[in-house]
Amino acid sequence: MDNKTLSIVSYITIIGWLIAFISGKDKTDSLLRYHLKQSLGVVILSFILSTILGILISVTHLGILGIIAVLPLVLMIIGAINAANEVEKPLPLIGKMIEDKFSFIS
Repeated sequence: MDNKTLSIVSYITIIGWLIAFISGKDKTDSLLRYHLKQSLGVVILSFILSTILGILISVTHLGILGIIAVLPLVLMIIGAINAANEVEKPLPLIGKMIEDKFSFIS
């Protein structure tokens, strides 16, 4: 797979991220590195958000809070579109925070 395809695949859950990371390890370019960092940030956000929402919903009994759980999916779609267009544009809300993180991706 080329780096553009791997960048898109990286947004498809943690399994897609692992496939993109392992497959692209030898031939990474700036596009793939950028989207690997952004998509890993979305995966981490998803785990944290689901834990927090689970606690809040069980304590407050406000099931409507579950709508917030759609946020990681929206970010994944935006990221995949950015990767398909080959642009290194940060994701809304979390993109700027993760641009300089995850130095092991190189």
